[in-house]
Amino acid sequence: MNAETVLIIEDHGALLRGLKDNFRFEGYTVRIADDGEKGLTAALDSALDLIILDIMLPKINGYEICRRIRAEGLDTPIIMLTAKGQESDILLGLNLGADDYVTKPFSIKELLARANAFLRRRRTANPEEYRFGDCVLDMSADRLTRDGAEIPLTPKESGLLKFLAANSGRALTRDEILRRVWGYDVFVTARSIDRCVNTLRKKIEPDPTHPTFIKTIREIGYRFEIPQDA
Repeated sequence: MNAETVLIIEDHGALLRGLKDNFRFEGYTVRIADDGEKGLTAALDSALDLIILDIMLPKINGYEICRRIRAEGLDTPIIMLTAKGQESDILLGLNLGADDYVTKPFSIKELLARANAFLRRRRTANPEEYRFGDCVLDMSADRLTRDGAEIPLTPKESGLLKFLAANSGRALTRDEILRRVWGYDVFVTARSIDRCVNTLRKKIEPDPTHPTFIKTIREIGYRFEIPQDA
């Protein structure tokens, strides 16, 4: 049985019950809140491993909850649930500190898979190396191998791959990637990221035209996914 605790903040009764039952079936301890005020209190007062957060909530909306959680210095992973498909709404949530999003209507299997990925990463926080497919990324040695052979990386390719791997499962906006990998000391654009991603895919993906690891999120950025059996 899993020891992790998941907080679900959702005001739709049937959906809240369904999520609660499914997470409990998977073995998680589940706390619930059916409005934003209760949700924020539970998020700030509880030891949590993951928060499932609806955006459109009574009393306090999900954006404000997310902002307040991060303002308190809490790094609990947050997956947003939103009925809005507009990229601007998703970007707002991610820029306020959410880690990922699922757009309604969604598959419960997809949400559970995303949740399990975050919880698995928390169990093995800051590993020395990441294994995906036939690749091994040694973080301390700054070294990538594929099938045992070293793959040369440029400094920016190395920085980007390390940032993606260390944040696997997260939806990363281009702005955040630029800030964390390129910084503000040089003039770069979002196209710089796209070009770097394309060269990385050629070095790590089994089929760069159908990526397994570096997934594109349309109009948002990228998500690095390490399959459970990788």
